[in-house]
Amino acid sequence: MEHPVVVMGVAGSGKSSLAAALALARAESARLIEGDAHHSPANLDKMRRGIALTDADRAGWLDALAAQLRAHPRATVLACSALKRAYRERLRAAAPGLRFVYLEIDPASARARIEARREAHFFSPALVDSQFAALESPVGEPGVLRVDALAPLAQLQQQVGAWLRGTVEAAQ
Repeated sequence: MEHPVVVMGVAGSGKSSLAAALALARAESARLIEGDAHHSPANLDKMRRGIALTDADRAGWLDALAAQLRAHPRATVLACSALKRAYRERLRAAAPGLRFVYLEIDPASARARIEARREAHFFSPALVDSQFAALESPVGEPGVLRVDALAPLAQLQQQVGAWLRGTVEAAQ
């Protein structure tokens, strides 16, 4: 993998699963960065309580993720919501050539997935609407591939792999 890639989308879209599959497919040379692991304890607490994060809350988190991308500029897969264009631009500034895989999902499906993992994950189902309210679609931005978050993981992995190899154009 020549360029780093961010697997992005709202909570429940499957970012972590796809990012892990992509990193694993790239063997030992790929580094997986789980964006959730870089949230502050205060942010995690807010999300557990169903309080949406603000841009100010996310600033330190984005700084930490940008630092990770700068430290590992190649062969990196980052799972990160990257909901707003300003967030994506911050990450792009840290890693020239950064690409984004946008896992597109509808609110009902995202909510169902979050409800199903409620006991194993910090994210409150009460925050689904705020995720969609904050989302600024990356479709049309350079270096973005839109995929159907409800497609089977193996199919997504194959589609993204082909795109990263340059054999498939980004879906617009």
